[in-house]
Amino acid sequence: MKKLSAYIWKNKLRYILAIGSMILAVSLDLMSPQLTKHIIDDVIVGGQIGKLKYLLAGILAIGVGRAVFQYIKEYTFDCLGSDIASSMRKDLFIHTQKLSQDFFDRTDTGELMSRIKDDVDKIWDGLSYVSMLLIEVVIHTSIVLFCMYTTNVKLAIIPTVAMIFCGCIALIMERKLGAVYEEISEENAELNTVAEENLAGVRTVKAFAREKYEIEKFLNHNNRYYELNMKQSKVFVKYYPYFSVVTKILPLLTLLAGGKIVIDGRMSLGQLAAMVEYSNNIVWPMEMLGWLTNSFSSAIASNRKLKKIYNEVPTIKEKENPIILDEVKGKITFDHVAYGKEGKHILRDVSFEVQPGETLGIMGETGSGKSTIINLMSRFYDADKGKICLDDVDIRDMKLSQVRESISQVMQDVFLFSDTIAENIKLGKKDYISEEEVEIASNNAQVSEFATKMKNKYNTVIGERGVGLSGGQKQRISIARAFAKKNPILILDDSTSALDMETEQQIQEALRKLDGVTKVIIAHRISAVKNADEIIILKDGIIAERGKHQQLLEKHGLYYETYQSQYGDVEGGEVNGL
Repeated sequence: MKKLSAYIWKNKLRYILAIGSMILAVSLDLMSPQLTKHIIDDVIVGGQIGKLKYLLAGILAIGVGRAVFQYIKEYTFDCLGSDIASSMRKDLFIHTQKLSQDFFDRTDTGELMSRIKDDVDKIWDGLSYVSMLLIEVVIHTSIVLFCMYTTNVKLAIIPTVAMIFCGCIALIMERKLGAVYEEISEENAELNTVAEENLAGVRTVKAFAREKYEIEKFLNHNNRYYELNMKQSKVFVKYYPYFSVVTKILPLLTLLAGGKIVIDGRMSLGQLAAMVEYSNNIVWPMEMLGWLTNSFSSAIASNRKLKKIYNEVPTIKEKENPIILDEVKGKITFDHVAYGKEGKHILRDVSFEVQPGETLGIMGETGSGKSTIINLMSRFYDADKGKICLDDVDIRDMKLSQVRESISQVMQDVFLFSDTIAENIKLGKKDYISEEEVEIASNNAQVSEFATKMKNKYNTVIGERGVGLSGGQKQRISIARAFAKKNPILILDDSTSALDMETEQQIQEALRKLDGVTKVIIAHRISAVKNADEIIILKDGIIAERGKHQQLLEKHGLYYETYQSQYGDVEGGEVNGL
């Protein structure tokens, strides 16, 4: 993880400009009491009226100069905070994109959204407005104390004691608030997750009439979030009055003690006026200290949350000098592959080989390991035993991007972006696929059948996750996306389940015409795999049967039973063109 200090150091020149402007603005501001002292001692008491115009001009110049340097300071700090937050959000997003699939398997989307948006925003606030005020408090207080000690040492002891007292209260607050903010950040992530899941799955919620249950679940988290924020407020309210009391008493004590010193003749009236003004000037840093501690604690807690994500490392790693093939032809080899998760065996001793241009069909009951084969092939996970080769090269030795860019996938869970149909099809190679290629892919995937009837045709914007389209239409767009990529390997993971028989047959015909493309088809329908060069049947993570369509029918095993359930009890025969 790039430390906060690295972001600050990168922008050190602008920080120097901002802090320099702050010092000048504060210094000018604290020159006013000195002018007040001269007005009282020299003009009012001493009768030197001629000095008044110069002293008034000095007050005007201080006001103008302070305004200019304050503007430079605040503008620079705002720009710095925005730039650093933007860089942090970019770096965090890039880091999460590099993490392996297993991280996303165990991490909620809502939590990641909370980290990338809310927590970075709190750090942004901490590095801009809050840090600016903290630095200003330190500089302002230091200059005020210097001016007070050079005016009267004994009288300066009063604000010094007050500052030490307020500093101790601030430290106690920071420790108590730090623990609360950890809980608030966690609960915020939970709340985001619940909201994201319900908004994304609102149709399912309504279909099962779960509105009341989901509302109660949301309210439980919302109430917890409310309670934690109230806990934070109680800590703040408990300690903040101490700051208020000190800031109200300090000028009064300065005036009383200073008045006695003036009466004793050890300090002029003008010096007393300056000291009272300085004591008023030191009041606002004390008042801000409690609020700044509150905000700074929040930023520190958010930074700890980001560190947890940065501590995550990809489990799928590329070799230092990976093999890069000149051309991927599409030969796939599984050599005694085994894979398990959380102590459970998913695949055991799976071996097969698919030559370039051939088709492999994979069938099996739910949970038999079909999709796991695809995930291993794309190297979302690494096999526990055995090896997986692409063109006779172990994919663990290859460049990861080449492995994945060689494969066009039509996933079981279709995901479409809130964009046009054309842009969703171009997704794989957005900058390289022409409009003509989009139309060809659409024709092969039967997308043109419904897209051309829409008002804006391929430029029709579809809703989030394909809202407004049927399941079959979404599947066809997903298939068209894979066709358009023209990669040497095409994987279809139960991708025609929502299609009618006629549309499926048309797509199967288009698949057969794809020359030189290795195809892996996972399906529950016999019709999707019957023309494959080899069909494997998985059961409990092992290959229970393998062969061509007719060979498997003649075995009267699992494949035959599936055939019977789908097409009737016909002994080894052909039904409906099968």
